[in-house]
Amino acid sequence: MTVLRYSVDLTLAQRLADAADAITTSRFRALDLSVDRKPDRTPVTDADTAVEDAVRELLAAERPGDAVAGEERGGSTTAAGRVWVVDPIDGTKNFLRGVPVWATLIALVEDGTPVVGMVSAPLLGRRWWAQAEGGAWVRDAAGERRTMVSGVAAIGDATVSTTDLGSWVEHHSRDAYLRLVDACWESRAYGDFWQHCLVAEGALDIAVEPVVSPWDVAAVRVLVSEAGGRFSDLSGAPGFDGGSALSTNRLLHDTALTLLGDVPAR
Repeated sequence: MTVLRYSVDLTLAQRLADAADAITTSRFRALDLSVDRKPDRTPVTDADTAVEDAVRELLAAERPGDAVAGEERGGSTTAAGRVWVVDPIDGTKNFLRGVPVWATLIALVEDGTPVVGMVSAPLLGRRWWAQAEGGAWVRDAAGERRTMVSGVAAIGDATVSTTDLGSWVEHHSRDAYLRLVDACWESRAYGDFWQHCLVAEGALDIAVEPVVSPWDVAAVRVLVSEAGGRFSDLSGAPGFDGGSALSTNRLLHDTALTLLGDVPAR
């Protein structure tokens, strides 16, 4: 049996996700959940900080030579060498409102390229993972299986998903997004991590966000790529730190980029 280069790191990522799930599930819908607002007005709960602290503690013990960058405690996501990138709770607004659609995202980035991705959504009963050259996988109530993107080749047959429609006005172009929607068969708003994971599963064809942070997408970039899809920012650059995100089944990527091109202000 061939042992892939990042198999040991992937096993560690599973353990990190287990530790995160233990914290998030115990704090979900807790009556004493503490909620603050960060300078950008986005919410942060005591569960967010507890998860990141627990992950950092485990990494300090298991990978003392690796760097860590997280949404709540900081760190550089583009440093040379090995960097673990952590979003302790992606979907914090859902978490604090009692909506069970949220996940912990963990990625290993090596010399600027994500090589391991782990997405754990315990209240959905789902966990997705991937490593470079190892494919993308999901485990849910139906068992564990490898995932592949869809084979939809015509934009008119595609299903697209985004997050907050209002964010397109501020960060890109609402008209551009609506142009993509109008070209597609159907649109949804699964939002955040889930829409990218659904692209990796072949359940969606396009997932797009006008504004993201590196920890929002480092893990899903590995998933989508290893499932046979394509990930880029809205300019088409393949990195995870371009400030926006487009995941597709690869067949539709260039068409989506063209439709999302800036439109003149009215």
